[in-house]
Amino acid sequence: MSTDLADFLRETQAEVRAQMKDGSPYAELLFSEVVMQHMAEIGMTFEPVVVCHFKGKVGNANLRLSGYAMSDDADQLDLFVSLYEGVDEPTPIPDADNLTALQQCLRFLTLCAEGSMAPKLEPSSDEYSLALTIQSIYDDLEQVRVFVLTDRVARSKSFRTREIAGKSVRLEVMDIERLFRHWSEGKPRDELVVDFADVSGSPLPCVFVPGTDDEYDYALTAIPGEAMRYLYERFGARLLEANVRSFLSVKAKGVNAGIQSTLRTAPGRFMAYNNGVVLVADEMKLGLAADGSPGVAWLRGMQIVNGGQTTASIYFAKKKFPETDLSKVRVPAKIIVMKELDPAREEALISDISRFANTQNVVRQSDLSANKPFHVDVERLSLSVFCPDGVGHWFYERAAGSYNTMLAREGTTPAKLRTLREAIPTSRKITKTDLSKYLMAWDGQPDVVSLGSQKCFGRFMSSMTVEEGQTPPPAPDVAAFKAMVAKAILFKKTQSLVRPMFQAFQANVAAYTVAVLSRKHGDSFDLVRVWDRQSVSPELLAQLGIWAREVNDVLHRTAAGRMVSEWAKKSECRDAVFAARYSDPEPGIPEIR
Repeated sequence: MSTDLADFLRETQAEVRAQMKDGSPYAELLFSEVVMQHMAEIGMTFEPVVVCHFKGKVGNANLRLSGYAMSDDADQLDLFVSLYEGVDEPTPIPDADNLTALQQCLRFLTLCAEGSMAPKLEPSSDEYSLALTIQSIYDDLEQVRVFVLTDRVARSKSFRTREIAGKSVRLEVMDIERLFRHWSEGKPRDELVVDFADVSGSPLPCVFVPGTDDEYDYALTAIPGEAMRYLYERFGARLLEANVRSFLSVKAKGVNAGIQSTLRTAPGRFMAYNNGVVLVADEMKLGLAADGSPGVAWLRGMQIVNGGQTTASIYFAKKKFPETDLSKVRVPAKIIVMKELDPAREEALISDISRFANTQNVVRQSDLSANKPFHVDVERLSLSVFCPDGVGHWFYERAAGSYNTMLAREGTTPAKLRTLREAIPTSRKITKTDLSKYLMAWDGQPDVVSLGSQKCFGRFMSSMTVEEGQTPPPAPDVAAFKAMVAKAILFKKTQSLVRPMFQAFQANVAAYTVAVLSRKHGDSFDLVRVWDRQSVSPELLAQLGIWAREVNDVLHRTAAGRMVSEWAKKSECRDAVFAARYSDPEPGIPEIR
């Protein structure tokens, strides 16, 4: 086993244990939440992810569920089941164990689809509303997947697709090894390797233009429609670059209706009618196409930064209308092969490519760029502002993977690496999406936080957009940075407190509890004290526990049978929670002046 994998496993377990000292089963829930959230961030599942711990029996059959996520249009559903052992050394997990867990989750899914699960559950339980929702949407689902999440090493990362109530259900494993590949590189693209000789029979004819500098090379080609369908089937939303991926509905949108119409009635004209796709890749190999011309043999780290709707529409058109003839379809493609070695510069370049390629879309434009001045300023402050102990730092991860890059660059000896990890542990790392969540919750917008990390980040950046002629806000200074970190500490402590208190919807309860605190006592709350102590007082934690229970009750009562995770996204929910009555704080809470 790789020493790096062993180190990563121990760090992951240390993070889980540091955040949840009460042990099992809460450590399992925390592990599930960490892995599910990471999968959402890299486009492998949908936001928001919801932890929902359920174990039960129907007859002699065991049922299990650890969480779920569904697409905005409720046409794609992912279920998760966790097998957490708390091991400190890479340890194999038998395929049989993973299959057993998958079967237990599949039984839960089957009973929900058949409508026989909900009657067996308490109407007040969190699983009841999920069972009703699955029952109501199942016939319209286009994609269903079940994942095992495990801290051990699995031999098989996927299993044979199963048929459940007329739907194909994909079975996958996210083990510690697969998770390590994502986290260690900070580039989820690395797993996406496409060999066009396998997919299309030969390399794709292309025009190749070598770069004139060290940023990128360039190629123009046309990808067969069947190859695009296969790639989406195999990789799904992971193909779509983070700033523009996901949440691209293939329903009720004129552009997608037009794409599907062309595919069905005039497939030979698709290339003439369609603008095509823009891809970035980490590496490209040239070969000879069938006609002897230069061709794209394979791509590693391929992602689509423009053309997500086109790609998804090809897949779903063939799935809905099997008679669709994709053999005549060609999709124009512009391929940009990245050569930039610096992660921050590479992410900034990809963001700019995405922005200019997506000028016709309203989803995730330049507001989401990592090189916006605000993010550059926060990163600069995080590198220069010491914690009160004069040694430690908080790390602002402006570019994906930059934390691990920093450890690799500066931790050149075991002693230096150990010192770095002590000064800047992963618990003091804040990503761009994390920061937007902490600040939006404090700003009284828990409904926006409940939309999920990417959408919350988009709203956060939109709120900072300055109209032409307006004076931009001042750049954050040291005091502002310390206040941001204090809000992060408060949110993280609230999250840790809430996790063992409720079976499901802990993320919603935490965001709303922080928002209630800010709304009631924000003007008199001592953020400086939180920064100075790098923590919150036991008295405040006790009060947050009282408010969290009250918030949870209000969320469930006002949801009126709807899933709390969906209800929490609405401004009406926010208004209802803010309008409710809450206990007055106990005297003697030092943070509340």
